[in-house]
Amino acid sequence: QVQLVESGGGLVQAGGSLRLSCAASGRTFSTYSMGWFRQAPGKEREFVTIITWTGAIYYADSVKGRFTISRVNTKNTVYLQMDSLEPEDTAVYYCAVRTISGGDIRSPVSYDYWGQGTQVTVSS
Repeated sequence: QVQLVESGGGLVQAGGSLRLSCAASGRTFSTYSMGWFRQAPGKEREFVTIITWTGAIYYADSVKGRFTISRVNTKNTVYLQMDSLEPEDTAVYYCAVRTISGGDIRSPVSYDYWGQGTQVTVSS
């Protein structure tokens, strides 16, 4: 069982920045691939980015060049630095753990554990 706790959400003006954190329980954090998803009202949960246990990183096209994912294994924490935020980035952001390989890394069904989510609101 893995527990995830996100923090760092809030209200920011367009063009601003936020950094989200996700702290994970468990002694094998370094073997997990960690992803971020987001869900806006009335929309499906969508892939944002993932950092695999090997350090490979993938981004959704909509955030490429603006968002940066990183991890510190000694702190069991993954971060999402979000710059040049746009109103379209407004959503609840979730971190998720993927403990097994295979499947589509962009699909929520490929992830085993989820945090409770943190709200990000970008005003225009």
